[in-house]
Amino acid sequence: GVTVIELQQLGQTMEEGTVVNCHIKVGDEVKRDQVIFDIETDKATIEMESPANGFVKAILVEQGQTIPVRSAMVILAGKDEQISAQFVNNIRAGGKVEEAAPQIAHQPVAVVPPPPPQAATGPAVTPPAATSRRAFVSPRAKMAAKEMGVDVSNITGTGPMGRVVERDVRASGTTAFAPAAQAAAKAAVAMPEPKYKLGQRIEASKLQKIIAQRMLQSKREIPCFYLNMRADMTELVKYREHVNRTAPVKISFNDFIIKAMAIALKQFPIMTGQLVGDHLQLASQIGAGLAVAVEDGLVAPILKNLEQKSVTQIAAESKALIEKTKAGRLAPADLEGGSITLSNLGAFGIESFIPIVVPGQCSILGVGKISDTCIPMDGNIMIRKLMSLTLAVDHKVANGAYAAQFLDYIRKLLEDVSSFK
Repeated sequence: GVTVIELQQLGQTMEEGTVVNCHIKVGDEVKRDQVIFDIETDKATIEMESPANGFVKAILVEQGQTIPVRSAMVILAGKDEQISAQFVNNIRAGGKVEEAAPQIAHQPVAVVPPPPPQAATGPAVTPPAATSRRAFVSPRAKMAAKEMGVDVSNITGTGPMGRVVERDVRASGTTAFAPAAQAAAKAAVAMPEPKYKLGQRIEASKLQKIIAQRMLQSKREIPCFYLNMRADMTELVKYREHVNRTAPVKISFNDFIIKAMAIALKQFPIMTGQLVGDHLQLASQIGAGLAVAVEDGLVAPILKNLEQKSVTQIAAESKALIEKTKAGRLAPADLEGGSITLSNLGAFGIESFIPIVVPGQCSILGVGKISDTCIPMDGNIMIRKLMSLTLAVDHKVANGAYAAQFLDYIRKLLEDVSSFK
């Protein structure tokens, strides 16, 4: 039989798509789920797969052409089946087909963000040597080892149960490891050649244009207010280190934060809402976006049904979703269904920042690095591990008092490790 493949609408905002690449030609045999086009939409770049087997009888679009959704793109048929020029013209024109009644296949597609950044030209960085034995290392010792370029597997720990602590790393770095540490320190501050030069004209990619458009939409249409507080992560740092010794998948701080967000959203459901006409529509499930850096900006795939998932399940799902994002294999559904987004810039040394709410969501939580901070406690000065939380909120949906309680509840959950057991 004959199959006509159309461009399907992906999400409520998509009205058209641009053909970036065509991976087939007339006469080719196409298998089901084979990639046949790359399509740019209002959200990202898409790999379009064939919904059926067949031989390409006609390609109705050209590279660079922008077409509305439901436009016919390809005609497939049997190898020996003949398709007349009139038939093709009727399909292309969107008119009635007199010769046959082909099956219209509304084909599923997969959203694909830009590929991960290519390695910049510059000095090669030698990965750390594989450890010859398993060493239990404190977080501060790991940071010191990274800073000094020291292999912790060669260090004998003096902490409890042979644990490698910071003083062990510092001691090793001042003796036999000193030359290597100095070389590693110099390599750490050495920067590769910049990708661009001053005065250069840089064409904006499709993703950059989309980000610009949606952020401008956010600033124009979402009246935001901002709340900031610090969470004491001291106990959670210890708890994470403990559970990761036996956890089937490594749990990141983001996973704990997302779980805390999910619990808080269930307790404060207005934070899942959107203003629709004269009423607030609350979400039917709890979904949260996780901002992932790609070459041209950020993509925030959505972790869904979080109210039903443990921290370990969230960790496994977020790891898979990040890998999927980096590999460019996101599906359209991966970008829909979120009420809040987490953006964590702590890995870049950022103390705090004010994020921008994603259109269609109520809020976004910006998280900074965990820093050792001296604070008064019980009449003494204690060193605690504090982390900045900055919440940007759509004032059309939530008021300041309600959002403040929501953020404070997230803080309390992060400071009470029993929340995650």
